[in-house]
Amino acid sequence: MTGCPGRMILDLHAHTNASDDSRAPIEGYLKWLQKKRDVFPVDGIVLTEHRQWATDVDYRDLEDRYGLLILRGAEVETDYGHVLLYGVNDDMTRRFDFSDVSLDAQEVITEVERMGGVAAPCHPGRPTIGLCEHYESKGALEGVRAVEALNGGSRKGENERVQDLMERHGYKGFGGSDAHLVSLIGICATEFDAEIRDVADLVNELRSGSYRAVDFRDRARAARGAG
Repeated sequence: MTGCPGRMILDLHAHTNASDDSRAPIEGYLKWLQKKRDVFPVDGIVLTEHRQWATDVDYRDLEDRYGLLILRGAEVETDYGHVLLYGVNDDMTRRFDFSDVSLDAQEVITEVERMGGVAAPCHPGRPTIGLCEHYESKGALEGVRAVEALNGGSRKGENERVQDLMERHGYKGFGGSDAHLVSLIGICATEFDAEIRDVADLVNELRSGSYRAVDFRDRARAARGAG
């Protein structure tokens, strides 16, 4: 646990080598976070593999071994860009083909919410696959609760673009590393005022809780410089 009692810091956006564009094994992330605890005070991660959902994955042994919470979500592709899904269940996997790269974003936002989860656009400031660009040419989506305010893989100016989006539409913001390499895990994350024990807690807090995006990139750069 980090900070005040009850508070937790989670990286809400990470990809292991189960995603086709990542080379990072899950245990590599855990070893890195354990080793770099002074730089990345992260209590857990959410694995959001691209366009897929596996039903037979269990990380409890790794959680016990490394003392880190491991939750799962998914990243899907829509006509408004990429969207992170939290609280994935059988209803959602029956309703949507996660491998479809042109899902209807409004349907995803609305139906995932109805089925007990949260659908949150990620890296909104990124060209082509981000929400900001689509809002410029199409109407705004209904029912968006939060967007990824800090993405560790975004280029200069992209995260700043998201701040304008959040102010205009009243969206809450969270953070994630979007790590595809072990050394990038935890560089951006989300601090929750409440303890997160499982996916149900995560969904509840994203829906109505108190949280904020946190950025550890400067600390990482300082640590590299000191080394």
